[in-house]
Amino acid sequence: MIAEPSPAPDTSQKENDGQEATAPASAVQNGGCVKNPSNLTPKERKKVREQCENVRKKNILRRKRSSQPENDEDEIEEVVEAVTLFEVVSLGKVAMQSVVDDWIEAYKEDRDLALLDLINFFIQCSGCQGMVTAEMYQSLHSSDILKKMIEKFDEETGLQYKRFMARPWILTVTWPMELEDEGYPIVKPGPHWKKFKANFCEFTAVLIQQCQYSILYDGYLMNTITSLLSGLTGSVVRAFRHTSTLAAMKLVTALVSVIQNLDVSIHNAQQLYEVEKNRTPEGETGPRLDELDRKRKECQQKPVEIENMMNALFKGTFVRRYRDVIPEIRIVCIEEMGSWLKLYPNMFLNDCYLKYVGWMLYDKQAEVRLKCLQGLRGLYEHKELIFKMGLFNTRFKSRIVSMTTDKEPEVAVEAMKLVMLMALHCGNTVSSEECEAMYHFVYATYRPLAVVAGELLCKRLFCLPPGEEEAPHFKKKNKFVYSFRRLKKLILFFLNHGFHKHVTYLVDSLWDWEDGLLRDWECLTNLLRNKSMRKEEAFTDAQETVLVEIIAAAVRQTVEGHPPVGRGGRKVLTAKERKSQMEECARMTEHFIVVLPELLAKYSSDIEKVTNFLQIPQYYNLNVYVTGRLEKYLDALLKEMKELVHRHSDLNILEACSKVYSVFCNEQLEIFPIVSEARHQLIEEMVKDFYQLLDDFFQEEEGFDVSEEHILRMSCSLKKLTAFHNAHDLTSWHIGDWTLKILNFEKENGGLPVETLIPALQCSYFALLWQLELATEALVAEAPPSQETLLELKEQMTCFRLICESYLNHHNNDVREKAFILLCDLLIVLSHQGVDEDEDFALLKFLPDHDLQAKMIQFVKDHVFGEINSPEEKNKEEAHRLDSIYRKRVILAEYCKLIAYNVVEMMTAVEIYKHYMPTYHDFGDIIKETINRTRHNDRIESARTLIVCLQELYQNHMATYCSNNSRKKHIESSANFASIKELARRFSLTFGWDQMNSRESIAMIHKEGIDFAFHGDSQDIDYYLPPNLTFLVIISEFSNKLLKPDKKLVYYYLQEFVTDHMLLTCKGEKWHPLYCYRSSLIGTDDDAESTIASSFREWPPPDRSKVIATKRKFSDGSLMDISLPGSSRQATDLHSDSQLSFFSWKSKTVTSDENTMDVSSLVVQDTTQRMDDLMESLPEEQTEDLNEEIDVLDIDEQ
Repeated sequence: MIAEPSPAPDTSQKENDGQEATAPASAVQNGGCVKNPSNLTPKERKKVREQCENVRKKNILRRKRSSQPENDEDEIEEVVEAVTLFEVVSLGKVAMQSVVDDWIEAYKEDRDLALLDLINFFIQCSGCQGMVTAEMYQSLHSSDILKKMIEKFDEETGLQYKRFMARPWILTVTWPMELEDEGYPIVKPGPHWKKFKANFCEFTAVLIQQCQYSILYDGYLMNTITSLLSGLTGSVVRAFRHTSTLAAMKLVTALVSVIQNLDVSIHNAQQLYEVEKNRTPEGETGPRLDELDRKRKECQQKPVEIENMMNALFKGTFVRRYRDVIPEIRIVCIEEMGSWLKLYPNMFLNDCYLKYVGWMLYDKQAEVRLKCLQGLRGLYEHKELIFKMGLFNTRFKSRIVSMTTDKEPEVAVEAMKLVMLMALHCGNTVSSEECEAMYHFVYATYRPLAVVAGELLCKRLFCLPPGEEEAPHFKKKNKFVYSFRRLKKLILFFLNHGFHKHVTYLVDSLWDWEDGLLRDWECLTNLLRNKSMRKEEAFTDAQETVLVEIIAAAVRQTVEGHPPVGRGGRKVLTAKERKSQMEECARMTEHFIVVLPELLAKYSSDIEKVTNFLQIPQYYNLNVYVTGRLEKYLDALLKEMKELVHRHSDLNILEACSKVYSVFCNEQLEIFPIVSEARHQLIEEMVKDFYQLLDDFFQEEEGFDVSEEHILRMSCSLKKLTAFHNAHDLTSWHIGDWTLKILNFEKENGGLPVETLIPALQCSYFALLWQLELATEALVAEAPPSQETLLELKEQMTCFRLICESYLNHHNNDVREKAFILLCDLLIVLSHQGVDEDEDFALLKFLPDHDLQAKMIQFVKDHVFGEINSPEEKNKEEAHRLDSIYRKRVILAEYCKLIAYNVVEMMTAVEIYKHYMPTYHDFGDIIKETINRTRHNDRIESARTLIVCLQELYQNHMATYCSNNSRKKHIESSANFASIKELARRFSLTFGWDQMNSRESIAMIHKEGIDFAFHGDSQDIDYYLPPNLTFLVIISEFSNKLLKPDKKLVYYYLQEFVTDHMLLTCKGEKWHPLYCYRSSLIGTDDDAESTIASSFREWPPPDRSKVIATKRKFSDGSLMDISLPGSSRQATDLHSDSQLSFFSWKSKTVTSDENTMDVSSLVVQDTTQRMDDLMESLPEEQTEDLNEEIDVLDIDEQ
């Protein structure tokens, strides 16, 4: 509240929350002076403090009085008169122009009073709930004025004082320190405060807009506002700095709008003057000409005055605050600077102002960098402004280019847009090498960045030569040539940059900018059919392969309409977009139905091209075959696919053909009978060929035929049947029985070629899955399979499982890996039988025994982790190494699925977790996901797995270290110990920030770790160093995950192992682990070794008679029943109920007499009442201690 310089009615102000700031009783009169706050007596300070604190009480009474429906008109008028400028803006129910017009009228009547109201408005918008007093400074000397400019904190009253100049006054703002901790209006969350911020900005803009024709140039208004805001921006209080900076920046923006309007006024005034001057005889003047000349000069002078105002605000606020420690303030400055540069380039678009934007491109906050780039993009979009950016381009171009790799994707996208504009509009500012580097971003996983890079690629790569670019009808008259050139450039770009497996990403990046080129199906296919092309212009084989990949990717993009894998989720289409997509899909289908059979026939010998062509029919609108009377082309397609199946043995082609047959064999389609018959004939031919080969393969006397030709034919036949068995049910042909016979023969006799074993394994697995699927469908149809059928199926699955087990030791690595993968998949299927289905399906259920689990984990150790550091692995070429890593990841992922789905024991994951750090780059994501999945299944068991892993690594390290070192010195400094400690830190990070959910798991880790550290002969523990004491250093990595009450509980448990003899002898480096662990629990920073023993006495240990009972309770896993030392029985009960309610190791619920409720609910409902009852009986020291700890729990629970 401002104490006004002249007598005035009570101007009590309401705060934004309905609170009121009242003026002190003694208002300062004009020309008077208030006491310096530092010179106030203690009694006066107390009085000021009480006035500030009583504001809220008065506001509550005022709200109650205003909310009561009374008929007293005088009282209603009193409430209306109390409405201030701040409240009007805050409510936003009155048009802002009307509010400003009323204030201008008040300013014209009494400018000092109106200005004080405006000053009070800005103070209140900062959230200040204190008082504002004003004193005139005209009678003071300059030295006295400088002495009064203070900002200090009075410790006695708890009040903050700020004195600063706002011409013609010196203002003193007094407020409680809570202002810094509470949110102020422009940053408070919620729709109301967002609207308030918008109203606040609108008010400042409208204020300048309405004043431009009256009081803006009086030399008084803007001087006062500028000095006020400059004074507030120099405050240490964030609320004052932020609010005043926002107001000042919006005022400058409004002044820029005013000066733009003045250009029109100056032009009109000049024209009127010239017209009147031409009418007046030469050498004569008249009153009208003099008046127009005066107005013309006034208009010409106004821009100068406004520029002075903007300079004052810029130097007083922007220059001081654009590097503020608060990022929100920096954002305000840079955002408004961007608008000034674009709106009024005559003043701001020069190096003196651009340098601030360039400097802030290096800001550590992404939002600030983003605003800088957005402001610059507004400049580069206007070609007429670019000629002024020469020096800026020289100094900051490299920084802008480097920001395309910013860690924040939004900043990188904005930087890419800016680089594109610079490359298009600034000549050679961006070099060809830099553009080439930008082109690579079309393969980025972040789609907005890739799309912008695609736009740059299209505009730079597909631009026409200068001569042809001027021809307006070049594209229409030479469409084929134009498309051919663009495609040629695109294909060469793809081949030259070496991203041969990322065509899908390239097509997705160019999809929005290619101007229909990628959807011009006729042009794309004509290039492959060599129509309208000269021989010297034909594509090479490599270029044709890329073109086919582009066509397949474009077809997929047309039909699905969403980005490829890794670039976000599916795109939600509007009804209009969906309709357009369906029309484009129908057009694509009509074209390729006719053309595709011809292309398949032409490229039938090219495996890669045929594989891509066979992806296209999967996206057909199959109804077009009937509606367009195109059945003959269906016959042609089926004929070509049949020829491909008979001709090729490549698994990719066979699987693609199988998938096409599967898509076309939909019983709801009218073409189903035709396709079904063709499929049946094809399978009959393949099965007949297979049976004939079997007859030749198994010969009664010679065993089997191992000739190279016969092996090749058998391998091809099995591959074809496997590919079709994957998507089609071949049970009626009993293929699986024969493949099992082949596998059994190899198991018993050996000697079969590898080429036949791998497809036989896969085919047998598909046959079993189809039989299980048929049995499940029969159960759903309420016709469950017979017991004999299930027993037969179980026998086949058991046979196949035993075969896979035996093949784990096969001499061929490929066979071993395939057998392991299929065995893992089969175990997942068998382990969940009988859960949701009929009880009869429980016959099929199987869980691996310990021997099988041991074999499988040993297989993982040998094939995944056994060759990590081998010389052969290091010497492999990069391509072979990547292929090897991929195969190992598949094996590891398969076994981790068994752990995640509880098929094998969770403890088997210990052997995998041991390799988390050495193989973090290759397998870290799989192992981390396994930890998360197991924790979701069982938190306690998952945590026990982690601690067991650390214990085994520690034991192995100690065994190796002690065998090489006669004395246990410097164990903690060894590299192996450091790696174990780092592994513990990584395990700790996997628990995340939710300490309440991981509370039991973390405490269990500490309990198991302490037991392990002090494990040894109990008779010797009082006389010798604990054998595994250094393990405490490892588990200290989990201490930061403990809640404060749990740290005390773990510390008490640790005390049970620290004997009196240890307290006397725990000196020297050998006891350092115990000190480190103790420090991690109680948070001490003492370094002296002599304080270790005394530190254990800070919390007195329990009586020795209770040691055995306490250990037994912790070992049993029941933390709720542990009696805390140094407390009464009542304090112990309360401590356990309030702090350890979540620590039920064996159960997560607490049972009452009536029902069973969740522990968290029990704490919330019962703690308050029990606290009131029990606190009265506790000593004062324990009451304060428990209050502090329970507050911590309440905060964590919230």
